[in-house]
Amino acid sequence: MRLALLALRLMVLAWLWPVTQLNSSTFANKKRHKEVYVGENTKAKHGGRVDLKMKKLDSTKSLLIKSEQLLRIEDHDFAMRPGFGGSALPVGIDVQVESIDSISEVNMDFTMTLYLRHYWQDDRLAFPSSSNKSRTFDARLVKKIWVPDVFFVHSKRSFIHDTTMENIMLRVFPDGNILYSVRITVTALCSMDFSSFPLDTQNCSLELESFKHAYNENDLMLYWKNGNDSLRTDEIVLSQFFIEDFQPSFGLAFYSSTGWYNRLYINFILRRHIFFFMLQTYFPTMLMVMLSWVSFWIDRRAVPARVSLAGITTVLTMSTIITGVSASMPQVSYVKAVDIYLWASFLFVFLSVIEYAAVNYFTTVEEMKKLKNAKIPSNFDTTQAMAFDGCFHDNDIDLASFPEVSITPNTDRNTQSRNSTVSAPTEGTRLRRRNTLKYNLSFIRSNSYMIDSYSRVIFPMAYLLFNIIYWSLYA
Repeated sequence: MRLALLALRLMVLAWLWPVTQLNSSTFANKKRHKEVYVGENTKAKHGGRVDLKMKKLDSTKSLLIKSEQLLRIEDHDFAMRPGFGGSALPVGIDVQVESIDSISEVNMDFTMTLYLRHYWQDDRLAFPSSSNKSRTFDARLVKKIWVPDVFFVHSKRSFIHDTTMENIMLRVFPDGNILYSVRITVTALCSMDFSSFPLDTQNCSLELESFKHAYNENDLMLYWKNGNDSLRTDEIVLSQFFIEDFQPSFGLAFYSSTGWYNRLYINFILRRHIFFFMLQTYFPTMLMVMLSWVSFWIDRRAVPARVSLAGITTVLTMSTIITGVSASMPQVSYVKAVDIYLWASFLFVFLSVIEYAAVNYFTTVEEMKKLKNAKIPSNFDTTQAMAFDGCFHDNDIDLASFPEVSITPNTDRNTQSRNSTVSAPTEGTRLRRRNTLKYNLSFIRSNSYMIDSYSRVIFPMAYLLFNIIYWSLYA
């Protein structure tokens, strides 16, 4: 009987064993599917699996949270300025100029890198401290509190340096005083006056102001923190300018729609180095003018030599110098000092060309007049008497072969009659011969070589006088 019951139990267990294994596997699969489902929902909701252990070890986030709790960031509305509705909030400014990167005459602007520091007090950020030490934060906390809305007037481009992190520093003291420092590179407009260029001095300024759509002078008062000592500079060396002065100043600006605003100025005076332009512009121009005078010592019959020297070389070189200077300057509507010098020098070169044209013309007229008054023999070879400028010259013609003009009796009679009409001068009188302008021109026309002789003295003296007047006015 016992054996029969034992056999029955074994048969029942053998029959129920597959069903038990199936239920166990089904339960395990359901548990596994539930874990996968929960994991996928967590990823969909949080953008990834959150590692609680790594979160606890993230000291930066935990420090930021503690700082926000210490400064009670969530307890205040930092969209409004401190003391809103009361008197104007004083904000002190000081600046340290790191460098002046570039000054562009063509764009009339300058680029400057500086450290801009703000000082103000916000009682909302006061915190208890037994050691009375300040706390320093980076740019992440700056985005959650109120900071002054200072901007650069007339700026074209500006940016805050962000390598390797944003160059922003926030320091909060236990009594609520705040120091906010930022490193900025700004390109601003500078209205330059080039009437004395390149002997000029430029006065540029960088202007700081509260943004005109936010806080005017009734809400925000900008001032230099330490007076004239609020502006500090490193050793700045520029290639074309010498910095004569760096000083701060302040004033007020009015906008019809919003009112009056405090404005701070960083003024600096730049004096241009002249040596670069002496080498590139003035010395080459002087040499070209002097080169044009060399033609005064060349024979007036040497047309190719004088035309190529005075008419082509010097004129084209002067045109190249004028074009090069104009290309590097803005297109202003007034005359610059360098323009006066270049065009006056160009005028001297041009007059040297005109001088030779006059010499050549008078020489041609003189020689043609001699040939016209003389009788040329039939056996005279004109090709031998032609100079290489294409004109007849008295030196090339043998005037000895021409018959001399004999003096007739009528000529003697006329001479005696003229002598009889002219009375002899009395004792004690001085004879004076008045040389009229017509006579002088006729004399120069008949002696054209004297034009070169006079030009050798007049041109250098006139150019020297021009240089004395020019450098006295502009230097």
